[in-house]
Amino acid sequence: MSVTAAALRELHRIHRQLRDLRGRLEAGPKQVKHREAVVQRIAGELEQAKADHKAARIHADQKQLQLRSAEQKIRDLKLKLNAASSNREYQALRDQIAADEMASSVLEDEILELLEKIEAMARGIKEIEEKLAKSQEELANCRMQVADQEALLRADIDRLEAELAQAETQIPVDFRELYERVVRSKGDEGMAQVEGETCSGCYQRVTPNKMNQLLLGQVIVCGGCGRILYLPEDRSPRA
Repeated sequence: MSVTAAALRELHRIHRQLRDLRGRLEAGPKQVKHREAVVQRIAGELEQAKADHKAARIHADQKQLQLRSAEQKIRDLKLKLNAASSNREYQALRDQIAADEMASSVLEDEILELLEKIEAMARGIKEIEEKLAKSQEELANCRMQVADQEALLRADIDRLEAELAQAETQIPVDFRELYERVVRSKGDEGMAQVEGETCSGCYQRVTPNKMNQLLLGQVIVCGGCGRILYLPEDRSPRA
């Protein structure tokens, strides 16, 4: 059983290029899916930020309504203060007014702090909207690039598959079964070049006996990894 090192090199080259092209073809949809997930995540962040902003606005409105009610109560108490019929009633009303004014002052501070927070949240929403727009643009560009590359990659794959089919017609009958079994099991990793006296696939040393067989043009399988071995271009088998 024999096959030329040049034929094995060519077969290995085609298998590796096909592996690379198929990997790039599969990677395209994954890239799109990743960017879709990014857009979806940012859209979720925006939705939550808007919901939080709305809730804060409602809370602020409630507090402002509470403040207006407290201020009206204070005005009513001041009217009663002017009409107090005794010092005791007068002092009680003054104490109540002071307490309510203190509570209103605290409420005003809370409202101010809440309004500042709402403004910050509005700025945050704008930033997320800008980030979302950028991510959507990147997704659109990614989809376009993947679609453009897909046509080119499929054309290259078709060309290489035709090359492979042509190269495989040159495989000797007595080598075909081994070749098909190894390729079916290992794919493009089914062959390996000998570097020095070592298998480039598993880095195990090739025995002198197998090296002699390779130099005689015979088909050899690595004892360590089961790859079909071949010599580099600058090491021709002996005639």
